[in-house]
Amino acid sequence: MASSNSVLLKVEGLEKRFGGIIALADYDVEIRPGELVGLIGPNGAGKTTVFNLLSGVLKPNQGRIVFNGQDITRLRPDQNAALGIARTFQNIRIFKELSVIDNVKVAFHIRMGHGFWKTLMHTSDYRYSENEMEQKSHEILELFDLEAIKDQPAKNLPYGIQRRVEIARAMATMPKLLLLDEPSAGLNTGETDELVKTLRKIHDTYGLTIFIVEHDMKLIMTICQRIQVIDRGRMLSTGTPEDVRHDQRVIEAYLGKSGHGKQYAQG
Repeated sequence: MASSNSVLLKVEGLEKRFGGIIALADYDVEIRPGELVGLIGPNGAGKTTVFNLLSGVLKPNQGRIVFNGQDITRLRPDQNAALGIARTFQNIRIFKELSVIDNVKVAFHIRMGHGFWKTLMHTSDYRYSENEMEQKSHEILELFDLEAIKDQPAKNLPYGIQRRVEIARAMATMPKLLLLDEPSAGLNTGETDELVKTLRKIHDTYGLTIFIVEHDMKLIMTICQRIQVIDRGRMLSTGTPEDVRHDQRVIEAYLGKSGHGKQYAQG
């Protein structure tokens, strides 16, 4: 079990090739329990490839991934999820026909379910587990301000609220590490502001370790303690938001060599 002074996630020399194309090369990261870390870079920089490797969707050609002291380099996504890695996607992947609360309960079943026979026979363990999941589901919904719409089908909700449901469902797996892939994608300014409040709330309430891939520089600079920048599959810069904001390599590669990029860096 990771302690507060240990490294929860340690990645060394990660490389991913697709044919002759190197999508990621010599990628390293260390994330400690309770940190909120951002990963940014231009389109095609390799950010989603990093998350696909960490979550087990892809396997690296080289390198090593250690989570909570265990080598997970070759594990499947379901195995990583069982160990405590939860992930959201740029394109929302919720059960749109299910209600909000049932979306959350499905995630709790993955973590707390008691198997086929106990469910079939309605044993005391099963009944206790169901009651606990019901209670915890309502706690999650309250945390995400979703209790009032708990019975609505997810498909009927605005996009920004569907995004909150997706993150709530990821939280219901009781993760040690939450990977958020472009959580503000498709959101308007008001929805993004609400997302920032939500992320701060879950980070402060649970001390949850969060790793975010994001294009919205304001969001990243506002909530992240550390930021990594990659470009064309390679590490470009890493440091505090202020370090990254004033790194000329980042300004040129990510924000642009003139105009908006320089203005933002100075701001």
